[in-house]
Amino acid sequence: MNRFASFTTLLFTAAVLLAITPLAAHAQTGIPLTQLLRSTHIHGLAVDRADSGRLLIATHHGLHALRLDTATVEPVSERRDDLMGFTSHPTDATRLYASGHPARGGNLGFVASMDGGKTWTMQSPGIGGPVDFHQMDVSKADPSVIYGVHGGLQVSHDGGRTWALVGPAPQGLIDIAASSTDAARIYAATQQGLLVSEDSGRNWQPAHLLRRPASMIEVASDGWIYAFMLGSGLLRAEEPSLAWQALSNDFGDSYLLHFAADPANASRQFASTHNNELLTSDDGGRSWRRLGAP
Repeated sequence: MNRFASFTTLLFTAAVLLAITPLAAHAQTGIPLTQLLRSTHIHGLAVDRADSGRLLIATHHGLHALRLDTATVEPVSERRDDLMGFTSHPTDATRLYASGHPARGGNLGFVASMDGGKTWTMQSPGIGGPVDFHQMDVSKADPSVIYGVHGGLQVSHDGGRTWALVGPAPQGLIDIAASSTDAARIYAATQQGLLVSEDSGRNWQPAHLLRRPASMIEVASDGWIYAFMLGSGLLRAEEPSLAWQALSNDFGDSYLLHFAADPANASRQFASTHNNELLTSDDGGRSWRRLGAP
């Protein structure tokens, strides 16, 4: 199948994959990463701010922590909810946010953890909720501002307690990322290309000259923006210039869906693909190797 023609199908399959063999109800701690990757699907990544030797992995069956020195994972919480829109607070290591679906079915609404992912509480059902924010991000310019997508683009200005509907989300939306310098600026990766809004998502303009499908966008703690564009690979730009640089296009037929940079070491990065591969880079995204490879 032509890779351009299959792009939408592959992303859709990755986003809604529900027929994966579930994890055991009482999974043992310290299982190999390969076992986790065979058992569930990755929905988000974040380097643990309290311990950079741990990579937090939000999955279809709860939140897990990968010990990078041993390549073993263990559940962070006993809950096995399908965590979507997973994102970490930009300064508080104990605070995490998510949405998605409870293991029993339905929608989670906007949920938060104040203890590093051990326990979760619904902070708000959101507009038209309980919402299921598949795309969500916290502003690094003002962490009280959070964006989420459910029935349109929603925004909270009080840390997720209350929400307002901004308007329709961009057509073909795949991912969003909030600016590190301006709480009203937000970026979008769509099937039609990269977009930017300067007014909290009410109006959008192209953020890249090429109008190719983009599967991921992320703003790192140091202010650099990372995006994956079909045919161009992993790109990087600095705010507000948006002068994009090509970092790597050596991913074969894989597309990056989730991305995380180590806040303590920006050259150390992690990404997951639509094939449920987990990758890492030690040189700022220029070269990558697969974690958990047999």
